[in-house]
Amino acid sequence: METPYVAVDLDVLDRNVRSMAASATARGLALRPHAKTHKTIEIARRQLEQGAAGLTVATVREAEIFADGGAGDLFIAYPVWPSPERARRLRALAERVALRLGVDSAESADALARAVGPLDVLVEVDSGHHRSGVQPHEAKGLAEAAARAGHRVLGIFTFPGHGYGPGSQPQAALDEARALAGADPGAGVRSGGSTPTAGLAGAGPLTEIRPGVYVFNDAQQVELGTCDFDAVALTVAATVVSRTGNRAIVDAGSKILGADRLAWATGFGRLPDFPEARVAALSEHHATIEFPDAVPARGDLLRVAPNHVCATVNLVDELVVVSGGGQVDQWRVAARGANT
Repeated sequence: METPYVAVDLDVLDRNVRSMAASATARGLALRPHAKTHKTIEIARRQLEQGAAGLTVATVREAEIFADGGAGDLFIAYPVWPSPERARRLRALAERVALRLGVDSAESADALARAVGPLDVLVEVDSGHHRSGVQPHEAKGLAEAAARAGHRVLGIFTFPGHGYGPGSQPQAALDEARALAGADPGAGVRSGGSTPTAGLAGAGPLTEIRPGVYVFNDAQQVELGTCDFDAVALTVAATVVSRTGNRAIVDAGSKILGADRLAWATGFGRLPDFPEARVAALSEHHATIEFPDAVPARGDLLRVAPNHVCATVNLVDELVVVSGGGQVDQWRVAARGANT
């Protein structure tokens, strides 16, 4: 294979899929993984075969692609605003899959009802991430407004995204539980969860979790302590093309690794085979990696775990699937660029 390319270790991937499924089952939680991470039909099928209740997606186009791939139960966890064309597509989707949408305002609920018709919806609650969603005490009123518009309100959902920070997971999980309990203790579905907080979801208001990154994991999850390097299934294969001092330059830059770097991250990625090394800088087609000791030679192949795996997957057309040190398959990133 010519580098750079995105490699997925099939054995690690399958272990991650099985582990999350077993963990959710043991705690009495439904698992509805977020497919925006992998965007790949083959991985979605693996998740469903392991007992996932359905898939979570971010856009109508993602829902269409996974429906085409055989998924029959989809949640668009997003406050979709129905343009005329999007309304037509939602109507078509609702005729062939069990479809549920997120709403976070009476205006969007009314607009969906007028443009699409009655739908199954979940009310979005802000549990501390402060993105979309209503405050917990407003959820009951919004649920009533959505019902008056003709929708069937299945429950409530939230995203504890503020758990993406060192040491913040316990507080984010507690905030999530309090928000869901305060929104409507009698709600049917109470959906939440993220990869950093999924392990803390236990007895309480949650009935469903929606982690996404766990299938691959990434450098952020390692630095958050969510996983170790042996649970990182996706890496970018790169070749050392230059070196100077304690630095090596590889042929994988921001156009394949992505450019995400949260303020607390120690670099632009990590190397599972060199835990003390750091990706110190990125250009479009270069990554500068600093090593504390011996620097790999020119021509050496390195594995780089990106900071944010969701962004990396969306930058490539295919995933190279490896097992036992060799390539065993190649999967198309079917939902790449599916932003509408």
